[in-house]
Amino acid sequence: MIDLRRLEALVALHRTGTVSGAAERLHYGQPPVSHHLRRLEAETGSVLLQRVGRGVRLTPEGERLARRGEEILGLLERAEAELSASTSLQSGRVRLAAFPSAAATLVPTTIALLAQRHPGITLDLTEAEPPEAAELLRAGTVDLAITFSYPGSSPADPASGLSTTTLMTDPLFLVTSADERPSRAGLETYADRRWITGCERCRTQLMSLCERAGFTPAIAFASDDYVAVQSLVATGLGVTLLPGLALEAHRHDGVRHRPVAGGERRVEISTYGAPPRPAVVDAVVAALSDAVVTAEG
Repeated sequence: MIDLRRLEALVALHRTGTVSGAAERLHYGQPPVSHHLRRLEAETGSVLLQRVGRGVRLTPEGERLARRGEEILGLLERAEAELSASTSLQSGRVRLAAFPSAAATLVPTTIALLAQRHPGITLDLTEAEPPEAAELLRAGTVDLAITFSYPGSSPADPASGLSTTTLMTDPLFLVTSADERPSRAGLETYADRRWITGCERCRTQLMSLCERAGFTPAIAFASDDYVAVQSLVATGLGVTLLPGLALEAHRHDGVRHRPVAGGERRVEISTYGAPPRPAVVDAVVAALSDAVVTAEG
């Protein structure tokens, strides 16, 4: 492998035409430059220099390597500049996965905050439910994910490499059609009603809360689309539980809602790999945290 310091010496010689000029350009003495050039010839097994009078000039092989060296060093300088800009938050790109109701509520505020604080940071959004978001994190397709979990759910396996912290608590609401006012009594009031549920984990939480109230709900419909679920409720086809973010993202005129005692989910930030996180990812996390404060205010 070619040593970059020796490649720099060759490129400097190519640009200045003399060993003394190369030394001055690199802020070296002439002996170290000459040493690097001799070692570069030895490492490559090529004759790169010819002595001409009291000076030297590059052979055709030396010219070709010097031109390639300029390209390599230029790319290295560009990479260093990009890393520096990212670290200083002057620029950067963060790929974010978020479940639908978070994408509709928290993410727009986050993007607005980033535009104010760090206009050089670009946020790419992918809509994904938590299980899919976890796979995207492990595959390296996204850098950060907004996920959710319910109390009592199994924590992430440390061997998975995922790191999760709670961003906010999202309360659950009983949602009924506008024709009826939700009862202030417990869920048992709706034991004889048909129920509409969402994703598998949401269904598990619904079953748990209903069983705690003393009954097993009759599930009539299931949909991951909180807009569709509210439409089904509005037409009287059943009742449901929805989290606050879903109702903030979209609230059908034909439904009513009230909070459910003990019903909530944790909205979380998930990343992959051990800390520290890149500075641009931390900037997005900070903006997300402030977006939650704005939403709760």
